[in-house]
Amino acid sequence: MSYQRHGLAIGIDRIDDHFFLTFKAQGKLTHADYETITPMIDSALGQVKQPKVKALFDGTELEGWEARAAWDDFKLGLKHGSEFEKIAFYGNKNWQKLSAKLGSWFISGEIKYFDSLDEALDWLRDR
Repeated sequence: MSYQRHGLAIGIDRIDDHFFLTFKAQGKLTHADYETITPMIDSALGQVKQPKVKALFDGTELEGWEARAAWDDFKLGLKHGSEFEKIAFYGNKNWQKLSAKLGSWFISGEIKYFDSLDEALDWLRDR
């Protein structure tokens, strides 16, 4: 039997003295994925004491979104967009660069695409 893994893992990482909210997407995200992860994102952002959050989005295993899931992602961006200072989108596909640019329309902070994890982390750490 073949399994199709998909979803989004959320965490808080610490590198040196810097904390980042991390998102790791896998597979093709569905509406059901967003029904599960939206409350987790709401809770994670509710626990952050800083007024603005820096985040690393790892899309290296992301294959895309179903249409309804893309709408869910848009709504989530509108709801929490003002809470982000910087989002580093780490990816490996050309369409992901466009996704990062489109996301910048709905996020008050900066979004920048990287194909290097080290460069993404340096940018988040203001290096």
